[in-house]
Amino acid sequence: MLILAGPMFLELLLNTMLNNVDMLMLSHYDEIAVGAVGNANTIMFMMNILFNVIATATSVVVAQYLGATEHDRMNMIYTLAFVVNLIVGVILSGTFCAANPLIMNLLNVSPEMRPHSMTYIYIVGGGGFISAVFSVMLQILRCNGYTKVGMWVSLAINIINIGGNYLFLYGPLSFLKMGVAGVAISTVAARLIAVTVLIAFFYGAKIGKFSLRLLNPFPGRFLAKMVKIGLPSAGESLTYNLYQTTLLSFVNSMGNDSVNARAYCNTIISFAIIFSNACAMSTQIITGHLVGAGKTEEAYKRVFKTLRTSLPITIALTSLNALLCPHTLGLFTENQNIIALGQKIMIVDIILEIGRCLNLTFVNSLKAAGAYVFPLIAGIVCNWGLGLTTGYAVGVALGLGVAGIYAGTAADECIRGLIVMYYWYKKKWVGKSVVGEKARRH
Repeated sequence: MLILAGPMFLELLLNTMLNNVDMLMLSHYDEIAVGAVGNANTIMFMMNILFNVIATATSVVVAQYLGATEHDRMNMIYTLAFVVNLIVGVILSGTFCAANPLIMNLLNVSPEMRPHSMTYIYIVGGGGFISAVFSVMLQILRCNGYTKVGMWVSLAINIINIGGNYLFLYGPLSFLKMGVAGVAISTVAARLIAVTVLIAFFYGAKIGKFSLRLLNPFPGRFLAKMVKIGLPSAGESLTYNLYQTTLLSFVNSMGNDSVNARAYCNTIISFAIIFSNACAMSTQIITGHLVGAGKTEEAYKRVFKTLRTSLPITIALTSLNALLCPHTLGLFTENQNIIALGQKIMIVDIILEIGRCLNLTFVNSLKAAGAYVFPLIAGIVCNWGLGLTTGYAVGVALGLGVAGIYAGTAADECIRGLIVMYYWYKKKWVGKSVVGEKARRH
């Protein structure tokens, strides 16, 4: 697990840096722009979740078919995933750009932040189809054991993105005064280069090939199977993001300081969850291979071993975050009100991340085993029935502000985490494999 998780950890760290370098560099350029990009990124995350319908299914199907040594179908699966996600990416990019003004109204974005948020969505959202292809290529390479490639590509993306940000914000192109637009252009350019490199590696390492001929006749039933896997899997993430977007509309009504405190804290928090996320992702691949090979008992034990490693480290990292946050928040802002709000958020986050670690570990493994519907049901019930109501009651009704919103999320994560852990413990996922006994015997 650690052999797989190590490169994934570094890859996620670098991807987190890519998302957060924009925040850090903009914080010294224009503080209003930081909250604006934070609002826009919430929408971008939603778009990426929709891209993951096929990408998630690809990871499950590829891992299980490789585990069952069904290599003859792999090129068709690769081509189908690539083509479908590219088409979906183009459609969603256009849709989100067209709906940009409506999105700003729904989120209650302040007049000061609105122009920046809209600019970012037009540019990064318009290039969303690049992220769609990127997510599929990463899953293909990971399932074939090439986890280090994602790490090196992520490093290159960061270097390009930082260089581009500097050019537009402080360097030779600063006279253009593009600000958020320059940062967005840098992000899209870096991702385009990354996709090109991943496709080149796919062919160079002779992992497989893409060919439209493999889709004739079109494998409609196989696509339906992938959508059947991907929709509930992505739906679980989508309902979570919609729920977080609703909470963000509450935060936007609390003022720009609360919006910025949320943006800065999410930047710092994202570093604390990288280890547990990397462990969960590597365990998902291992679980998929084991379930595909019919080794359910080994898969069952593997997931609990992962939790014994990831949970203590997550608690240590989030506790350290809470202790250091007065200093780390000072890297972004000198506004003492924002720092005070952030300190409250980081204390609540210790409890939140315990629940998130449980969810990452067990939900990823349930998806890999083919039990992709239950996490969706648990997500809908807990997000909206518990997290949203608790967040509104504590944050808005009782007046505890943005920290109260995080308390609602903590309640959701912890209760839902215990539910999915119990589902795994009772082995309700056994017998839901995509491959089936016939393919394994073959």
